Amino acid sequence: MSRQVSHRRDRFSFSSRVGADMDLPMIAVIGSQSAGKSSLIESISGITLPRAAGTCTRCPTECRLSYSDRPWSCKVVLRKTVDSQGQPLGVAENILFGPLITEKGDVEERIRRAQRAILNPSVGPDVFLMGPDGEPDGRPELSFSKNCVSLELSGPDLTDLSFCDLPGLIVSVGHGGNDSDIELVRDLVKSYISRPSCLILLTVTCETDFENQGAHHMAKQYDPDGQRTIGVLTKPDRIPVGEEEHWMRFIRDEAEHLANGWFSVKQPATTDLQQGITWEQAREQESRFFSVTPPWSTERDYRHRFGTRNLTESLSNILSDLIRRRLPELEVELQNLLKETEAQLGRLPPAPSDDAQGEIILLISNFARELAQYVEGTPDENGIHQQIRPLNNDFVTNIRSTAQKFHPHPRPGSVPGLWQRVSFTHPNVFASDLEPAICSGGDDTICVDEVMKMAEGARARELPGHTLFIVTKRLVKISTEQWETPSHGLLRDVFNVLAREVNKTVDDHFHRFRYGRLHHDAKAIVNDVLAKCQASALKMIDKLLTMENKGPSTVHDPRLVFHREKYLSGYRSARGGVFDEAIARDQFDAALLYMAHARAYFQLAFVRFTDAVPMMIDQELLRGLDWDRGLNSALTKGLGVTGPGSFEKAKEYLQEPPDVRSRREGLLRKRERLHSARRELQSI
Repeated sequence: MSRQVSHRRDRFSFSSRVGADMDLPMIAVIGSQSAGKSSLIESISGITLPRAAGTCTRCPTECRLSYSDRPWSCKVVLRKTVDSQGQPLGVAENILFGPLITEKGDVEERIRRAQRAILNPSVGPDVFLMGPDGEPDGRPELSFSKNCVSLELSGPDLTDLSFCDLPGLIVSVGHGGNDSDIELVRDLVKSYISRPSCLILLTVTCETDFENQGAHHMAKQYDPDGQRTIGVLTKPDRIPVGEEEHWMRFIRDEAEHLANGWFSVKQPATTDLQQGITWEQAREQESRFFSVTPPWSTERDYRHRFGTRNLTESLSNILSDLIRRRLPELEVELQNLLKETEAQLGRLPPAPSDDAQGEIILLISNFARELAQYVEGTPDENGIHQQIRPLNNDFVTNIRSTAQKFHPHPRPGSVPGLWQRVSFTHPNVFASDLEPAICSGGDDTICVDEVMKMAEGARARELPGHTLFIVTKRLVKISTEQWETPSHGLLRDVFNVLAREVNKTVDDHFHRFRYGRLHHDAKAIVNDVLAKCQASALKMIDKLLTMENKGPSTVHDPRLVFHREKYLSGYRSARGGVFDEAIARDQFDAALLYMAHARAYFQLAFVRFTDAVPMMIDQELLRGLDWDRGLNSALTKGLGVTGPGSFEKAKEYLQEPPDVRSRREGLLRKRERLHSARRELQSI
């Protein structure tokens, strides 16, 4: 495949940086410790990797090489896929680590610092980017990490290639190590090579027995047919004398079959590196070794499998072919990822507007408008009026139950010689009833003789038989003095219903801004308004109670007379069943008139009061301030979203929780990466 096609295929995975989001083809370099992985990667990439003790192999290092006719450059990115506890993040994070590097000599130090940042997740990356060379407390927080350092290199001397250097497989831990590190490294290697799109670059050192190198067994486990594995024999200059043929059998594909075969490379010795050997010199030295050193020099049919240049070109072609075969699957996977990313963004609360003041004012207006509509009434079984109506009915029943319980006969034993021969079964009645209101007993019953006694005790200058207003007033207060408890109870119950519904509406409109205290402050202001409305309603009810308790008063004389005559007729009729004498000779007839006066007035006052109290509650509590404008004004003023300092206040109110903001930003970055990947995919 030509350089141009190879470049376009692999550039897709490089520039869009969606490797953490989807299964893009990549080469994973695996091997045991000291198998020569780092030297091989240096030879392919042309950069120097850190060789300080331990740090260079404790986290993955992804290298994305891209041919470019522009000057060489390198971008370093920290790619985080797990948190400090090793748990997967919802969305991968790509953090640019420092400015673009234009000098190859600066790469090693930048990588070293980036690796320290990965291994110390609780410390900000800038500390390692700009701070002193070393760990904050002398030791890294983590022995190994799945988070990686990603190098994006481009230049005229690079071949399009994407590969990842993984920590070398270990069989034991040294001083200060952890036994769990062995399994951690294996899991890390597994997470790469188990992917169907991952090519496995298996590095095997020729100075150690093949069967004792664990990387080979892992590659065999996840690629049993050898379709994705490319073998590389390193350190061919260290083969013990007489064992050359053993390793040549791999090159000839006679020992361990791999679909893409085996290669061999020779990297500079430690002394060469210390003396500053250049990349060109190293390649020349490698070429000379395979040209003059048997048995490599005699295997002319396999010369294309010797040397870093041949390996790099083959890897580029193999990777490009894999990408080409994977294109249809990548298109489907990319579309599914975009749909899921959009769905995840849709499940997040809307992002705060850039116009914070305008958004809050709109929130207040929408809230007040919805609340005004709800208070006015909605055709819904859960509407406020539907919930209040049973409370009003109970209130009417409770006030009705305070009606005076008059008995037209003396209490048994109170008047000598009188015998109670008639039982009365008629209940208390109201203005619409035709039967008289007669009570047949009970401790709260007021008997006719007790009314008469009250009248006699109240007479001052009046002549006997004259009707006394003070008696009627006292009898009326027996009822009206009981009206405070049910009236206050109705106000309390309606307030509780209203407060519950209002606070639910506050939650619906403002809850997503609870982090910036907008929800808290809006709820406090609304509840303060509610409390003031309740106090106003209570004041009106208490004023009405005071008026009712001052004494009977009405302008509806005909209605009062109508009810009085009805009750008086009923009381006289009930008494007429006991005496043979005419009603006019009844010694209690004056008391019956007091009873009829009081009971008739109760009927007028009952209707008036049970209408007035709910109306006052509706006017003062439910309607309260003018909900559409008054509450709007109270919230606008209380939240301080207008006037001096309002812009900063509004921005503070619309703050999002850090986790929501971080997740949205991560999803937006992921969406941009995916869109970029789709554009590049469509251009292929």
